[in-house]
Amino acid sequence: MTIALVVEDTESQRQLISALLGQAGLVTSAVSSAELAWEWLQNNPCPNLIVLDIIMPGETGLDLCRKIRANPQWKDIPILFCSSKAEDFDRFWALRQGGTDYITKPFSPQQFLETVSRYVSH
Repeated sequence: MTIALVVEDTESQRQLISALLGQAGLVTSAVSSAELAWEWLQNNPCPNLIVLDIIMPGETGLDLCRKIRANPQWKDIPILFCSSKAEDFDRFWALRQGGTDYITKPFSPQQFLETVSRYVSH
């Protein structure tokens, strides 16, 4: 079973990303904040992929990424940032914080699934 954790504060984006991951054969858990994601990680099996927004109320996706990478148990999980921040600097900084890849919203379903397929096999 391939598990993806979606961390996205916008309900419609959470549903869209979860539906796309489901089409790709992944079992998806979705949470609305970095704090809930951290709690989820502590209490569930290690996911095979994390899809992470940057701008969220409270802790940002960048903060969460750094915390995940600091934990040896999770340091190798692919983290796909999925953000509306489209500047080269945003992509650079997200990858510097430990992100594996970066996709800009809005994205096409095909573009999203092609990116995901680089990091998970079903």
